[in-house]
Amino acid sequence: MMFSKSKKSKQKFIACTNKNKKYEFINPKELYIKQGKENIPIEIISDKQGFVYLIWKKKKYIVDIIEKNQNQYEVLVNGVSYSISVESPFSYKRRKFLDKNKQETKVERVQAPMPGKIVEFLVEENQEIKEGEPLLILEAMKMQNEILSTIHGKINKINFHANDNVMKDDVLIEVEK
Repeated sequence: MMFSKSKKSKQKFIACTNKNKKYEFINPKELYIKQGKENIPIEIISDKQGFVYLIWKKKKYIVDIIEKNQNQYEVLVNGVSYSISVESPFSYKRRKFLDKNKQETKVERVQAPMPGKIVEFLVEENQEIKEGEPLLILEAMKMQNEILSTIHGKINKINFHANDNVMKDDVLIEVEK
């Protein structure tokens, strides 16, 4: 999935987090998500109370920026947390080039996307998994989030137990490719 925009007229927005941090961003009039060869238009709007919404495929999603670190953002969309980065075309090409030329590692580390409490592990060590399979349930901000596998492989090591508290970026599970 890739965000694209036209260079026509622009509209300024201010998004506020629950920690009273403000982020300004420019919304071009024609913003769309490119999926394969299809361009699906999206719209970003804000209401009088300061809430920001994303409208995609005729559905309205509430958006909240939780954390910003340089060009990395943690965004809450309808209660689901996503980590995104905003890059210039040059930095995007550079990152793609570096990713293409880096050496493959045999172990993929599944990190906690946010601080929280592990409710339950859905896998065991030495278990074969497929991409998209749920690995564990992490509770954060009174919501339970299913952490999914991003690769096919075998569970090499589980570093925590159920009911353990974890911090953002803690390595929860190691998966051997």
